[in-house]
Amino acid sequence: MHKIFLIGPDIIRKDLGDILSKNQYELSKFRAIDSALPRLNKNVELLIIEKEQNRNKSFKEFIKVSAGIPKLVVSSDYSFKGFGKWLKDLLTCPVCNPSEKELLFFISRILKEKDIMGENKKLREDLDTANREINFFEGVGKTLTSSMDLTEILVAIMKKTKEITGAETWSLFLVDEETGDLVLEKTDSRKRHKTEKHRLKMGEGIPGWVAQQGVPVIVPDVSRDERFHSKVDSPTHFKTKSLMCIPIKSQERVIGVLEVVNKVTGEPFTIEDLNLLMRLINQTAVAIERTALYQKMAELAITDDLTKLFNTRYLNRTIDIEIQRSNRYHTSISLIFIDIDYFKNINDIHGHLVGSKMLVEMGQLIIKNLRSIDIVARYGGDEFVVVLPQTPPKAAAEIAERIRKSVEQYVFLKKEGYTIKMTASFGVASYPESAKTKEELLRMADEAMYRVKYTTRNGVYTII
Repeated sequence: MHKIFLIGPDIIRKDLGDILSKNQYELSKFRAIDSALPRLNKNVELLIIEKEQNRNKSFKEFIKVSAGIPKLVVSSDYSFKGFGKWLKDLLTCPVCNPSEKELLFFISRILKEKDIMGENKKLREDLDTANREINFFEGVGKTLTSSMDLTEILVAIMKKTKEITGAETWSLFLVDEETGDLVLEKTDSRKRHKTEKHRLKMGEGIPGWVAQQGVPVIVPDVSRDERFHSKVDSPTHFKTKSLMCIPIKSQERVIGVLEVVNKVTGEPFTIEDLNLLMRLINQTAVAIERTALYQKMAELAITDDLTKLFNTRYLNRTIDIEIQRSNRYHTSISLIFIDIDYFKNINDIHGHLVGSKMLVEMGQLIIKNLRSIDIVARYGGDEFVVVLPQTPPKAAAEIAERIRKSVEQYVFLKKEGYTIKMTASFGVASYPESAKTKEELLRMADEAMYRVKYTTRNGVYTII
């Protein structure tokens, strides 16, 4: 039931109230705007008010307080004189001696206009949020493609997150694998030297609780939360009022905690802030896990000596990880097997040195057509395998076709003085759509590639 205020002695005397009550509107009646002012709030959906109320001494305050509330301004004659002061508010409609049908029509129309304006405002806010998220990923993406250092990537993420959430500062805690403690690795505090190597036991303070429980938390007022520990605030004389903590996970294991502290506006963080932060962190989880894996395997020989692409050892490890993530989040992982057509002819005509240089250039061409989270490995000889996390069969086939066209149109070894043109055969398979195990996924992608190689070549075959 819509709540309507009728304001003005003439309106009250007329039968407008009866008309509105009959149509299931909830009415409140006031002889003047100064008497209506104390009752104005967000629950009032419409004001029907006499034009002459603009002479009331409380008019300016009334307009300010009632901004955004639709108004039907009623005139007893057909003169538009005096409406100007009212029409500064967009949601204002002037009416003159309305009949019952006219009154109901104008009420319906202005309430619809309010709904449309509300929807437009929400769309603009959603667009603004989307633009901020895009800017976030553009900034972080540059770091993801230029660094394999986990701390550096997380710092880049936090700097952008600080901008988006309007936070005063942030801190990054990482788990010490030897002791299990949380170590304050990075902070945005100007007095960061006073907090160097600061440690929290697992479960200690809000970051320790988040690390122990593995769940995010928002604390609007830390003074009311018994988990809050002032260890970090004390040496810097910083006053924490409100915070958000997000666990950083790799393979379901918490490896750190991101903490965002105090809004610059002085307001507490909201659930909307937490949801935004969770989206940003979740979207970068793949890159974070890939980077953590890279650091752990840095001591191993995980790259191919010639192309510097990943080798089969790293390929198998990556597929295992992505299948686990696929099962956990109900997403797909796709593989693309790539075999260069008639590569033997290159070695026979130009020699193995030229053939080797072609393989290196082919690897770089494939990388240029992929995302930062995708993995390219040399599978042996002139074969390559692309791992596409969170990618269903149709999207994988489109990516394979894009690479195929790039290879077909590319001129190899131009800097070496050659003008070699090549093509390649592509096979695509996906888990869990076409394969149920890692071994099946590798075999099916390989078989799909050979179907092309032994028929048309220079094509893509997808097993669905």
